[in-house]
Amino acid sequence: MAIHSFSTHPPNPNSKPNPKTPKSTTTTLVPSLVPAISKRHFVFKTTSLIFSTSLIATQLYPIPNSSAEPSPKAAPLSIGSTKSWFRYYGSGFSIRVPPEFQDMTEPEDYDAGLSLYGDKAKPKMFAARFASPDGSEIVNVLIRPTNQLKITFLEAQDITDLGSLKEAARIFVPGGANIYTARKIKIKEDEGFRTYYFYEFGDDEQHAALVAAVNGGKAYIAGATAPQSKWDSDGVKLRSAAISLAVL
Repeated sequence: MAIHSFSTHPPNPNSKPNPKTPKSTTTTLVPSLVPAISKRHFVFKTTSLIFSTSLIATQLYPIPNSSAEPSPKAAPLSIGSTKSWFRYYGSGFSIRVPPEFQDMTEPEDYDAGLSLYGDKAKPKMFAARFASPDGSEIVNVLIRPTNQLKITFLEAQDITDLGSLKEAARIFVPGGANIYTARKIKIKEDEGFRTYYFYEFGDDEQHAALVAAVNGGKAYIAGATAPQSKWDSDGVKLRSAAISLAVL
């Protein structure tokens, strides 16, 4: 199913610096949220496994070919408006951040990358990372070279270069996860249409929405996760955050 446009993607901005967003520190946590730090660490570890492992090792645990096929009569995705949300600008992408989510993006560490050839930033696992106040809901953005995801002779310029929606599920969805829905989304841009792949999947404990797109040999992957127990109440918000990913 192709969706030709989404209001969650505003037009591409001109050269515009990323607005400052308040960084989360221990001083910004109210006392009642301090005990959530250990839980947040556990959730971060879980979501890191969901997204990082899926990009590297899903070929070891292939999912059934038919599990990523969207239903011919699939209902429209339930999403909400994100126009009033803060828009975060990263390197080559933007994403809308749900209200009250805290910026957990790690800063560039130039000292860790010093060499004879000059300063070099230490590679970050996440290009952007945000968490709900209690740390149980996460919105991430990762950027990966497409040749690390699939061996190709030419530089991938579109997500379809990594395969069909069904084929790419082997790259983006962890083995053993239940895929609830998978969609191909087409977004109108100045130079035509860009294709995004959307997957929603989970297990007994975690639920995730993932959106991926490709530009200039890089894959941009946005993921939003929460415990299954919270998805009924917060799923629309998290799904909307993931779908707000825009490649610039």
